[in-house]
Amino acid sequence: MIGKTVSHFNILRKLGEGGMGVVYEAEDTNLKRTIALKFLPPGLTKDSRAKTRFIQEARAAAALDHANICAVYEIGEANGATYIAMPCVRGRSLKDRIAAGPLSLEEALDIAEQVAEGLKEAHGKGIIHRDIKPANIMLTERGQAKIMDFGLAKLVGTADATKTLAIMGTVAYMSPEQARGEAVDQRTDIWSFGAMLYEMLTGRMPFGGKSDQALVYSIWHDAPEPLYLIRPEIPLPLDRIVHKALEKDQNARYRNMAEILRDLNAVRILGMSASLPEKSIIVLPFENISPEPAQDYF
Repeated sequence: MIGKTVSHFNILRKLGEGGMGVVYEAEDTNLKRTIALKFLPPGLTKDSRAKTRFIQEARAAAALDHANICAVYEIGEANGATYIAMPCVRGRSLKDRIAAGPLSLEEALDIAEQVAEGLKEAHGKGIIHRDIKPANIMLTERGQAKIMDFGLAKLVGTADATKTLAIMGTVAYMSPEQARGEAVDQRTDIWSFGAMLYEMLTGRMPFGGKSDQALVYSIWHDAPEPLYLIRPEIPLPLDRIVHKALEKDQNARYRNMAEILRDLNAVRILGMSASLPEKSIIVLPFENISPEPAQDYF
């Protein structure tokens, strides 16, 4: 593909690939700018469901205009290949950033707020991402977070073109209801956001298992370890935000991203010093009110 021309794009180099697409850096010969082109993998070009899902990704993202969501320039088809043209984001994924070492509390909070703003915009347009994870968050060279890959997005109120026998999403960041294959709403993104924020703050995922089955069992039944036990400087209010986002009962979870943003903002206003209070014992004076004077010594 490198060196070829697709429509009005010259393919320059391969940037990466995933389950739903292969991405190349390309030159837009009409507008004279560098863009990213995402194609369906060759093995899926004849899969009508995969193609429908791919087109749905473009339409979902194209409906959004927000600084923290990767824009879509156009969708097209050339020589039997379906593609999406989008900005070529310079930087690295949040997954790579986490792998490079612990994030400061300030950096984690900043990224979390940006992702939350992007999800708030998407949810407000009736779009659920359904695959929020560090690999789908790009960090530009200026530190701006951008949500990528709406390949699993579901337009609320429309037929679910992504529904297959397989559970869609990435297991480690799936909500309990998504792992059960149930219908989901924006609260599934809230769960995934909580799992991602937990990993940003601790360097580890909130749930574990040596197999997908064990991981799903952990998601359904286990409680994540409190963040302050892993990293004592994490303030309790931030710990509570993460654990509320990870509530197994959807109704106990945050209802929307606006509520999360409110609480994240409160943490920023209060500062990052509201850490776990020191344990102490208070001794109060006692008076013997029993009829037995011998009880005075108690």
